[in-house]
Amino acid sequence: MKKLINDPFDMVEEMVDGFISANDDIIRRVGRRSIARLASPIPGKVGIVVGGGSGHLPAFAGYVGSGMADAAAFGNVFASPPAKPIIEATQACDSGAGVLYLYGNYAGDCLNFDKAQDRCREMGHQVQTVVLNDDVASAPPEDKHRRRGIGGLFWVFRIAGAKAEEGAPLDAVVEIAHRANSSTRTIGVGLTSCTVPANGHPTFDLGDDELELGLGIHGEPGMERKKIGPVDDLIEEMFAVLLGDVEFRGHEVALSVNGMGGTPAEELYVVYRKAKEICDREGITIRHKMVGELVTALEMAGASISLTLLDDEMNTLLGTPVNTCMYKKP
Repeated sequence: MKKLINDPFDMVEEMVDGFISANDDIIRRVGRRSIARLASPIPGKVGIVVGGGSGHLPAFAGYVGSGMADAAAFGNVFASPPAKPIIEATQACDSGAGVLYLYGNYAGDCLNFDKAQDRCREMGHQVQTVVLNDDVASAPPEDKHRRRGIGGLFWVFRIAGAKAEEGAPLDAVVEIAHRANSSTRTIGVGLTSCTVPANGHPTFDLGDDELELGLGIHGEPGMERKKIGPVDDLIEEMFAVLLGDVEFRGHEVALSVNGMGGTPAEELYVVYRKAKEICDREGITIRHKMVGELVTALEMAGASISLTLLDDEMNTLLGTPVNTCMYKKP
């Protein structure tokens, strides 16, 4: 294991210290594993709390700032945050207009965010939850409630955050978060494993000439292991899965190509080139686009492709300014 760390069990705390110091013009610490916008709570504004395990930056802490999340809670690497930091994040951003929780569909996250929600409601906070599940590879359409949340989280955070920034009431922010989530689909591919520092060895084995289609962001098994070939063929296969799940043809979309942490930007742009070609061929209009690391898995090599089917409101919201720790747009 080669990593720029000290004691593996101190990595998250040391990362948090450095992250807060590097972004102290945007965020402040509100707990050992929780942060919030400097301006929070903002009078009359719905607070948005995101969170999950460490190891996925920019998700989740990197999206705290104007136009996206108001606070974030994070756990150990690839582990859910406990209820305490979620409660701290909620208290830090609740102005009285209510708070929305947004997080991926994983058992630990669901358990601990639900615990925090129950406790916060007992304390008088108005809290609602939208659980995100964009990963088409993790369950068939008839069981989509079991699907994981992966790279498409970015678009839902952005759309819901922009709505909250407008001063919309909690019910309206919850509704558009549901709408954005139900309109988003993602499929990923992994080329290598990653190493959780506390474990000290790769999470799984993948042959030098193999890739795994549908691999999860914690190393969860995908749909198929196959030999590496031309990337254009792989992207065609990934799009076939996406287009078989939702009818994106003839519509406007947000498209993202997400690096998993260990893939060069040059390769991501090769992927985007083919994705754009397919969208043009299939009559899909790209209105908003992102290429880069959005939801990573430590140093895993690989990428994911996300499509969000846009309506007029979501399209407008994605054009508004955003200034977070790790994503900015004027």
